[in-house]
Amino acid sequence: MSYTMRVRDTQKNGLSAPTLRYYEKEGILPFIERNEHNQLLYNDHNIEWVKFVLALRATGMPLAEIKQYVESYKKGESTISERRNMMLHHKKKVEAHMAQTYLHLERINYKLALCDTLEAGLKNKQIKI
Repeated sequence: MSYTMRVRDTQKNGLSAPTLRYYEKEGILPFIERNEHNQLLYNDHNIEWVKFVLALRATGMPLAEIKQYVESYKKGESTISERRNMMLHHKKKVEAHMAQTYLHLERINYKLALCDTLEAGLKNKQIKI
């Protein structure tokens, strides 16, 4: 399905209009069209690109690296290997961060289990009295 929407309509899809405008201004949203009133228009491809950029940002990729990826993307198929390497490098960073986060979660779960055990023990003592 292909459709076009204006920036202000993108909030229905969970996309922030100010963020979209900023990303477009910074040059990290390639191929965004404008209507006769100079309003930015987004089609399915553009929305998917925005979601990709938001995923990169949410996983810690700096805007400078995203811009570098976009510049490579604009150069075409000759940069596929370069872009793949960028994504592979970022993926490794994300995986390392996730592994560290999982270790933190395990520590939190351990403390919760201790609290549950202590709480259960206190309740049993109260019943025995």
